[in-house]
Amino acid sequence: VQLVESGGGLVQAGGSLRLSCGASGRTFSHYAMGWFRQAPGKKREFVAGITWTGGNTYYADSAKGRFTISRDIANYTLFLQMNHLKPEDTAVYYCAADPLEEVVAIRDPIFDYWGQGTQVTVSS
Repeated sequence: VQLVESGGGLVQAGGSLRLSCGASGRTFSHYAMGWFRQAPGKKREFVAGITWTGGNTYYADSAKGRFTISRDIANYTLFLQMNHLKPEDTAVYYCAADPLEEVVAIRDPIFDYWGQGTQVTVSS
């Protein structure tokens, strides 16, 4: 499995970014897919997750109402639309995949496969 993130960058507070994750190497049927982030000196934390087949979504409290996770099944791409960004959203964002879709509900970084990460910086 290969996961390649893109779309990070520098944005002012209140702005928006859309992260993408191109997935390859599997059909991803019944996989769990997720976005995590890690700020300097902090643990990697769950942001949002989705079941690839059913499209069930899960969000961290910090992401609810501002971020939207989605996937394009035909093009094997995962997205994270981030609106109303805050300086505390600054982190490296990682795409993750796991063959057990139940994993997404746990909201822990126990996924089997990870991308290399993309930097998101929100200035105040």
